[in-house]
Amino acid sequence: MALRATIYKAEINVADNDRGYYGSHAVTLARHPSETDERLMVRLLAYALWVEADERLVFTRGLSDTDEPDLWNLDLTGAVQQWVEVGLPDERRLLKACGRATQVVVLAYGRGVDIWWAGVRDKLTRAPNLQVYALDAEASKALASLAERSMTLSVNITDRNAWVSCDRGDVSLDVHCLREATVR
Repeated sequence: MALRATIYKAEINVADNDRGYYGSHAVTLARHPSETDERLMVRLLAYALWVEADERLVFTRGLSDTDEPDLWNLDLTGAVQQWVEVGLPDERRLLKACGRATQVVVLAYGRGVDIWWAGVRDKLTRAPNLQVYALDAEASKALASLAERSMTLSVNITDRNAWVSCDRGDVSLDVHCLREATVR
């Protein structure tokens, strides 16, 4: 018998001082049986970092479907406006995503970020719509400690620093830019 996804519910209060965006979002997401608390919380952080005022950024089937990112923003015609990956995706996957979406964003995390980036950086030069950001490995591990099946998170973003807090504690995460898109 296959293991089922675990459902998580989160109330995310975003105060993004960099973009002047402030909003509250109730989200439900499924945690794949092979997904860690760290990856789940990085997906929630990615949502907070790139949620738009029109609220079209949504969680996808993620690990359950290899043709979908972790989050995406579709326009009214179904075209992919924004494709958001978390982790250390393969360069072929990213190049394919860059062909499908107007904007592709990667939020890399974990101990292998530097090695991964050194291996894919030169292969991604022909992807002008790709942005790559990285989190400190210790900070993303600390973020995992805030995970609960039902949670209320406050995310304050200033100068590419995200301060995530809840009743279980708080974590400060620097969102390092490894690559800016050359077209938007």
